[in-house]
Amino acid sequence: MRPHPLVPWCLLFCLAFVTSARAEGGLNPWLQARSREHSVWMAEQEHRTEANSLALWRERPPGKGAEIPEFVPPTSLAPLIRAVEASVVRITTLNAQSRFGVAGRSTGSGFVLTPDGLVVTNNHVVARAQSIDVGLSDGREFPAEVVGRDASTDVALLRLRGVGPAPLPAVYLGDSDRLEVGDWVVAIGNPFGLDHSVSHGMISAKERVLGVDVFDDFIQTDALINPGNSGGPLFNMHGEVVGVNTAIMSQGQGIGFAVPINLVKDLLPNLRENGRLERGWLGVDVDDAHAGQVERYLVVKHVYRRSPAAEAGIRSGDQVLAVNGKTIDSYLQLLRKVALLAPGTETKLTLMREGAKQEVAVKLAARPAPETLQALASPGNMDELGLVLKDLSPEVAASTGNTAYSGALVTGVVPRSPAAQAGVTAGDVITEVNRRRVKDVAGVRAILERGEVGTNVLLRVQRGDVQQYLALAP
Repeated sequence: MRPHPLVPWCLLFCLAFVTSARAEGGLNPWLQARSREHSVWMAEQEHRTEANSLALWRERPPGKGAEIPEFVPPTSLAPLIRAVEASVVRITTLNAQSRFGVAGRSTGSGFVLTPDGLVVTNNHVVARAQSIDVGLSDGREFPAEVVGRDASTDVALLRLRGVGPAPLPAVYLGDSDRLEVGDWVVAIGNPFGLDHSVSHGMISAKERVLGVDVFDDFIQTDALINPGNSGGPLFNMHGEVVGVNTAIMSQGQGIGFAVPINLVKDLLPNLRENGRLERGWLGVDVDDAHAGQVERYLVVKHVYRRSPAAEAGIRSGDQVLAVNGKTIDSYLQLLRKVALLAPGTETKLTLMREGAKQEVAVKLAARPAPETLQALASPGNMDELGLVLKDLSPEVAASTGNTAYSGALVTGVVPRSPAAQAGVTAGDVITEVNRRRVKDVAGVRAILERGEVGTNVLLRVQRGDVQQYLALAP
């Protein structure tokens, strides 16, 4: 390439200028002035660039680190794992024979609840077990028996046999209600028979409903949970158990579920005393409602006669705020909280009545069968007597072997009610009330409404081929 014809002239000019400036001693001041001008220009360019970038994103000034309150980046989990791993156990079961005549062997996980040998695991780990062996991390093994188990929550309580006087390494239980999405957790168990495998992750979500049961209230975590982890503990960063690892989602990876430990706390006394979930009953119907954006509550719309709630003085219109000090936000939360408690348990409800808070002690009763509860909400509910009635329509009469509209069919009896105490049973047909003939539910209700409040009620009932009189004391 040929140089531009003006290039030689420019070089001669610069050389002459530099020679002249050197002769006059003015080169340094000139360079300094040009340097200052260049610095100012560069600063303007940097400011302009920074202003443009701030319109799209923010960056911290150089040398300033992250300033997120209460956030401490995790380092090693080894000290925590060393402190808690001895309480995690391996559970091996010899299961009942299948339909092919083969007795299967399976493994799961669990954790030591008490130093004298109570162990928590999943119900599905031991549901079909004919024999159970529990192994500790130090090599000791013990036979175990089921103290109690519940399929609806998938929780089981075991007792080790032959433990001896030396205490076992028991866990500490935490507060799962205080968990937040993003909290770090550690899962320890025996996936695929690999003893004391550790995985870690965080809380991905809370109160997950999987459609298994009304007690669905799972913690979702991305800490790896695999077959064999079932029944093992989910630890928080304080080394406390906050969940019982239970389920995985086969369609995805890093999606596991654990039963919240607070639910397990409510259930354990029931399992220890009754061997199964004896569900408590309060005896109210409620509506979900909200009071502004600060405090939520439930409104009692109906109280069943002679129910625990009625005996405790709970009224329609009362607002239920908490059960045993735990805030209640929905009907399902109230149902879970009460149903997990054993009948006979004294429970404290926090109510709002006419603008004033008050504590009410309620002694729970046994929860009636689902069919009875459903019937109690039907138009044939004779609440004052504890009877649930149904018309003997031609279809109903044909299926029960009765004559159509020959009386009112008893389809349910409320426990501890006057009808139950008098001996009325489901399947009876009421043909007379206070010696007046009745042919349907409306006839029974009309006679009861004409009677005096609090007086005895005389029923004539037909039970198969036998008719008898029964006196009910409301």
